[in-house]
Amino acid sequence: MKTAIITDSNSGITQAMAKELGISVVPMPVLIDGEQYYEDLTLSQEQFYEKLKGDASVSTSQPNPIAVGEIWAEALKTHDAVVYIPMSSGLSETCHTLSHYAESEEQFKGKVFVVDNQRISITQRQSTMDAIKLANEGKSAEEIYKYLMDTKMQSSIYIMVDTLKYLKKGGRCTPAVYLIGTLLKIKPVLQIQGEKLDQFAKVTTLTKAKSTMINAIKSDFETRFKDLVAAGKMTLAIAHTENIAEAEKFKAEIQEIFPDVEITFVDPLSLSVSCHIGPGALAVACSVKY
Repeated sequence: MKTAIITDSNSGITQAMAKELGISVVPMPVLIDGEQYYEDLTLSQEQFYEKLKGDASVSTSQPNPIAVGEIWAEALKTHDAVVYIPMSSGLSETCHTLSHYAESEEQFKGKVFVVDNQRISITQRQSTMDAIKLANEGKSAEEIYKYLMDTKMQSSIYIMVDTLKYLKKGGRCTPAVYLIGTLLKIKPVLQIQGEKLDQFAKVTTLTKAKSTMINAIKSDFETRFKDLVAAGKMTLAIAHTENIAEAEKFKAEIQEIFPDVEITFVDPLSLSVSCHIGPGALAVACSVKY
């Protein structure tokens, strides 16, 4: 069975990368002052941050199911089935919407498998890379779907937010918390453990933020993922929002602390997350690899 792998641009996989990998990437819509753009097609990372820092009204929305269906249908012309890996249902209704669409449309029944494996950004990219390996080994769509679902909670993301401004704009912190936090120079560390973006810790410096995130990964490696680490099955990745220089420095620090764990990517965070946390963020993630 020949299986097509498709993800969305929340994975951080660009259209150019997708061509090299032999997959398709659905561009996610971004609304800026009421006008709709598409990530990596009509909106670059640079243009996004220029608008965001200019205090434009920026939000993300779900892709049109019919447009996504057209991409599935095109893939089914040359493949027997499709495995579609969207962003986590804990962060968007997109996954539920497209799951229903795949199940209700006759042309996609039993052929399109929508994976709700609770991933976003660099962990979603890892899932996609795993799916590509499985497909190249000749695994069926059902087998790929099962692997991704069985391993869905075997990842963590920790994110340092440089400013509370964008959390306040998105309604994720109150004006009072924003005022106090700004005065105290708070840099919150958030986490994504498969579901929503939640608070993990509060620190006041970049150094403390990095130390907090490293200690969180250490804890995961010593507890939740102990057996996977011992088996050489865990990876690390670094992400950032318009903060590549610090991301590269963080990568070097992480590699020194975890010399036996592969660092797979240093990527910009997806725009769906970036619009809520703004520029200057730094993140580390761990996830299982096939």
